[in-house]
Amino acid sequence: MSSHTAAFARARSGLAAVVVTLAVAVSAAGCSTSSPGREAPTSSAVALGTPAPAPSETLLTEGADSSHSAVGQVADGFPTALVPVPDGAEVLVSSAEPVDGTDLTEISLNLRTAQDAAGLLAAVRAPLLAAGFTEGTPPAAEPGLAAQSTFSRGDGSELLVVGILDRADERTLTLGGRVRTPAP
Repeated sequence: MSSHTAAFARARSGLAAVVVTLAVAVSAAGCSTSSPGREAPTSSAVALGTPAPAPSETLLTEGADSSHSAVGQVADGFPTALVPVPDGAEVLVSSAEPVDGTDLTEISLNLRTAQDAAGLLAAVRAPLLAAGFTEGTPPAAEPGLAAQSTFSRGDGSELLVVGILDRADERTLTLGGRVRTPAP
């Protein structure tokens, strides 16, 4: 397997993780109460005078570590100079996590916009090409996507995968992969 194919496979699995993260984040964002839910007692339980069982622990932990990700905004350390958020786009979730022992950062960005798919991909493409990335096409088209592309730089250790889903009047962009972080 070539290094580019292996890097693409890593980025594709990272993109899958981003999609799962987005689903979890959107689901968690819908949970607005900090107290555990309580089941209403059934009529037979009320008639017998038995109390309904109460949960002993919550499903979501308070103060969970979110130092590398953010919902509704760009995460701390996200390389916005390399991957700027297009004008008018709403960030759904993002992350930027340093890869231990390297100068790479694993990034992801999910956003929603009314911009057309071609214009949205062009907005992502321009700064990446200006930074020395080379655009490629994924080896297999993902069904249901309006646009998709890959961007790599150097030896292939820097690789980003971009997919754009087109639904009605909105586009959802998912971007994920690894980029080299500048020295402090």
